[in-house]
Amino acid sequence: MKTHYIEEAAKVVPNKQQLINMVSKRLRELSAGSRPMVEVDLQMGLADVALAEIAAGKLTSEASPVDLEASLAA
Repeated sequence: MKTHYIEEAAKVVPNKQQLINMVSKRLRELSAGSRPMVEVDLQMGLADVALAEIAAGKLTSEASPVDLEASLAA
């Protein structure tokens, strides 16, 4: 991960735990074959892509209905 992407994403999501959770979830999605929502440089890792998407405002911290149901069932 490049520090630049972390700093930019932290401006959008200042809560570190929430940022970690968002990046982790997006990493799983990208690993499973989801397409990036930002322009990707060949030297970017998946974590960099996830952070760049957050910094660009492409991802929100709102939980989806599926996430809400899973958290309520737990």
